[in-house]
Amino acid sequence: MTVAIDSLTLYRSAVADNRRWAGFTPRPDDIFVCTPAKCGTTWMQTIVASLLFPDNALPAPVLIMSPWIEAEFDPVDEVLARLEAQRHRRFIKTHTPADGIPWFPDAKYIFVGRDGRDAFMSMCNHMARIRNDVRENLNAKITHESVMPLPPWTGDVHGFYSVWLPAMGMLEHVAGFWERRRQPNLLMVHYNDLKADLAGEMRRVAAFLGARVTDAQWPQVVERCTFESMRAREAELGEIDRLFEGGAKSFIFKGTNGRWRDVLTPAELDAYAARVKELLPSEGAAWLESGRRGGEPREG
Repeated sequence: MTVAIDSLTLYRSAVADNRRWAGFTPRPDDIFVCTPAKCGTTWMQTIVASLLFPDNALPAPVLIMSPWIEAEFDPVDEVLARLEAQRHRRFIKTHTPADGIPWFPDAKYIFVGRDGRDAFMSMCNHMARIRNDVRENLNAKITHESVMPLPPWTGDVHGFYSVWLPAMGMLEHVAGFWERRRQPNLLMVHYNDLKADLAGEMRRVAAFLGARVTDAQWPQVVERCTFESMRAREAELGEIDRLFEGGAKSFIFKGTNGRWRDVLTPAELDAYAARVKELLPSEGAAWLESGRRGGEPREG
């Protein structure tokens, strides 16, 4: 069985195309790491890898094991063939909203959310660090399509914000998964909770996935997922410098929250608050800002 993409909402950009799911063949225990960009995707992929391979005997770097199917960086046939050849439990990354990905009842979905203002600040670094040749190659593929090209980074944070908030769909992405939050095969995780209690949140993820980690293994399983450890072990993550200047040290940047307070204007913050109110109920808005301490879902 492969994915029938006519049932999916089309999401197309210079970077990604969800029509690439068309040749994907699911397996019953597949795991999907679902996030808007810059909300802890690589962090969660590393967490899942550490839980599935608690002895750290990874068969390949994390980002090779856990590909982003929609991304136009590599030919889709190569990505799908790599997944098909895997004999371990698979975990796959997606940055596509809930209505644009396939949902399989026997798969597990992990959604990671983050305050949109923090995600925006992280995205600014992301845009500044993406390699020019990568940007040019992505844009060349959409020359004859009505798709907005990936612009060069000019350093104009406020100009970028005026595009990011209405057009890049981060809050819409959150809203779609929030609506599905009660599905038994979906786990909602928040960036703030990972920062506040990494070990506790990893135990939630392990329980959700049915991952087996012994008490003796837990300290190292968690330690491998700290920001410091991930930045120091780039080879275990993948060839990040193939896409981003500075490799893991720039791609896995500060990991801090609240930098927007010294950058965004009162008018920009008001526009963000209005957009959140438009798209999310009050408990969803509280969760997006603060994590499980701020809103539902609290169980699990």
